[in-house]
Amino acid sequence: VQLQASGGGLVQPGGSLRLSCTATASTFLTYTMGWFRRAPGKEREFVAAIRYSGRTTIYGDAVKGRFSISRDSGKNTVHLQMNSLKPEDTAVYYCAADRTNVPTTYAPNYDHWGQGTQVTVSS
Repeated sequence: VQLQASGGGLVQPGGSLRLSCTATASTFLTYTMGWFRRAPGKEREFVAAIRYSGRTTIYGDAVKGRFSISRDSGKNTVHLQMNSLKPEDTAVYYCAADRTNVPTTYAPNYDHWGQGTQVTVSS
């Protein structure tokens, strides 16, 4: 599985962005998909994950109520809608795929990673 992330950019505090991650393989349909982020000088942080069925989602505490993950299986794509963005959301965001069907916050469980897309929240 190869993953291609897109949608990053510069946004003002309080604004919104939508990230997308497209997988190249049809096996994507059975994978859990997740988003992680890494800010400069900080550890990698779990953001959100969605089960292959789309019926189960989990979120990191820092983004609950502001971010929403969804998937479009017909297009092998997962989205991360980010609202009410804050400067502390500035990071490189990575999508990842886990062949199991139990969404997890544990990064080593994810087998495949995309290249990352930069999100900068600043006025």
